[in-house]
Amino acid sequence: MSRNFLVVDPEENIEVLKGLASPIRVRILKALHAEGPLNGNELAERLDLPQSTVSTNIQILETAGLIRTETQKARKGNQKICHSTFDEVLVMFKEAIAPLGDNVIKVAMPLGLYTSCEVSAPCGLCSTEGIIGLLDVPNTFLDPDRMKAGLIWFTRGFLEYQFPNNAKLAQNTIESMEFSLELSSEVPGTSADWPSDITLSVNGTEIGTWMSAGDYGDKRGVYTPHWWKLKGSQYGQLKSWRVTADGTYVDGMKISPVSLSDLDLANHHSIRLRIAVKPEAKHPGGINIFGRGFGNYDQDIVLRLQTAR
Repeated sequence: MSRNFLVVDPEENIEVLKGLASPIRVRILKALHAEGPLNGNELAERLDLPQSTVSTNIQILETAGLIRTETQKARKGNQKICHSTFDEVLVMFKEAIAPLGDNVIKVAMPLGLYTSCEVSAPCGLCSTEGIIGLLDVPNTFLDPDRMKAGLIWFTRGFLEYQFPNNAKLAQNTIESMEFSLELSSEVPGTSADWPSDITLSVNGTEIGTWMSAGDYGDKRGVYTPHWWKLKGSQYGQLKSWRVTADGTYVDGMKISPVSLSDLDLANHHSIRLRIAVKPEAKHPGGINIFGRGFGNYDQDIVLRLQTAR
C-alpha cells in the first residue's frame, strides 16, 4: 500500500483550498480517484457535464496542483489525460516557531499526522481510548481517526512526516538538526531479544540506521493506558538522531557520515522525515512508535533545529 498525501497550510496554499472549493471539482477528483486517469471527454460523460465546464475546472485543478495532465495522441489530434495527484489532502495550521533559547526551533509532530505510508502486517494503531480501525489491515493507516494515534506499529515499510522548515522561514542557518522519538522493535507479544534495524531518512536521503534490541513488555509503560493489555508492547527507548556538519549521531554516537551539507536544507521549504524498517534490513524486526499517552515519554515526534545566532 502506497499513498500520496498533501499537507496544506491554509495561510500559504490558498490555491489548493480554492481548487477544492467547488462541488464540480470535487466530483472530478473523486472520479479520477475511483477510475484512474481520464480525458476531458470521459470526465464530461461520466459527470454529465458540458465539455466547456469540465475544461475550465480541470485548468483550475491543475493550477492548484491537485491534478496533473499529459498530452497523448488520439485518433483525431491530441487528447489531454488527467491524473489525480494526491489520495488525501490534510489541512494543517503551521506549527508556531517555538524558540528554546535564542537559537533553537522546536516542532512537535503528532504520531498520526504522517503524510505518506506503506506498511505490512502485523500492523496497527491505537489512541488512548482504544484500537483505531482494524488490526493487521494496512488500509487502516488511512483511517481519519489515525490523527488520534498514540501508538503505531508495523512489520515492514515506512511512515513519512512533513515538518515545516521554520529555520528557512526565519532566514536562519541551520547548524544541527535533531529528531527525538520513542521506539522499540515489534514482535507478536513482546520479547526483550528481538533486534530490528530502524532507518531514518530526510528529504529522500538516508541519515542512518539504529538497531533496537527488543520489544519491551516486562512492565507497564509509565503513560501506557491501563486498558492496553500487558502482553502488548509497553514502552520503547527515547532515541535522538542528530545531524551536524560532520555526520549523523544517535545519542551522541556517530553512525553515518551523512551531514547537513548532504541534505541541503536551505533549499527545502519542508523537512520530510521517513521512519522505516527496510525489506532488506539485516534485522527486520518491525517497529513500535510511541507518542503522547503511551510508553515512558509523553511526547510527539520532536524536531529541533539549532541555528546560527
